[in-house]
Amino acid sequence: MATTQVPYSNLVANSSLAQPAGTTLVAAPTNDMQISDAVPEYTVLRVSNTDDDTDLDITVKAGDNPPALAAGQGDLVVTVAFGTTRFIGPFESGRFIQPDGSMMIESETTTGTITALRIPRSV
Repeated sequence: MATTQVPYSNLVANSSLAQPAGTTLVAAPTNDMQISDAVPEYTVLRVSNTDDDTDLDITVKAGDNPPALAAGQGDLVVTVAFGTTRFIGPFESGRFIQPDGSMMIESETTTGTITALRIPRSV
């Protein structure tokens, strides 16, 4: 199974960020999407569904225990209506972090984009 990397677009404290292009969605079960070196508590996903007549489901996969002690709560599935954009997150490490420190995401279609936004730590 192929894995598509979804890089972080870092939000900047007290500043701005131009709209990132995002990564084209890939469809499960033949492909997954991965955020390497994820920081779930500072991660928000921006998912755009560019289809003109079909909703899509985005699945943030539960991690493995350990390290994800709350993985038993299961996957998070969010429906993105056709022609819309949804922001999903932030997330709990205890539910979604994978043993290799990544987060895994699945989509049922390729009609859209996903952007992983990383929220900065502010003091």
